[in-house]
Amino acid sequence: MRMRMMVLAAVAGAIALPGVASAQSAREVRHDQREVRKDIRRGDYREAREDRRELREDWRDYRRAHRQVYHRPAYRGPRGYVYRPVAVGHRFAPAYYGRRFWVDNYATYRLPRPGAHQRWIRYGNDVVLVNMRTGRVVTVYNGFFW
Repeated sequence: MRMRMMVLAAVAGAIALPGVASAQSAREVRHDQREVRKDIRRGDYREAREDRRELREDWRDYRRAHRQVYHRPAYRGPRGYVYRPVAVGHRFAPAYYGRRFWVDNYATYRLPRPGAHQRWIRYGNDVVLVNMRTGRVVTVYNGFFW
């Protein structure tokens, strides 16, 4: 019985530890994003570019370590859906940014908070930031989901 309790405690500790580590790294990511904004305000674009590169590497490491978070079920688009890669400025039909395609838990995926009248939308395995008033794409992350 005592051995069983020790094993259960070890398993519980192993499960809880990654949650603590990811909370700390999320705080570090927010701090690094603030540093990039400060560098840009100061006009130190070289430093901002280096900080952005580090942020991308941190995000890639997080994504690699948390593959299960980015694994989503197969995408089913609106009637007549055919996937075509999109770029910033592309205009989606309203059916493509309906409620069932919203990515509400953007913080889970380490996506930036959307601005006013903007939403993160799943489009195939991509995630796009769409201006909900115009339907125009503001940001695209291709191959975001597995």
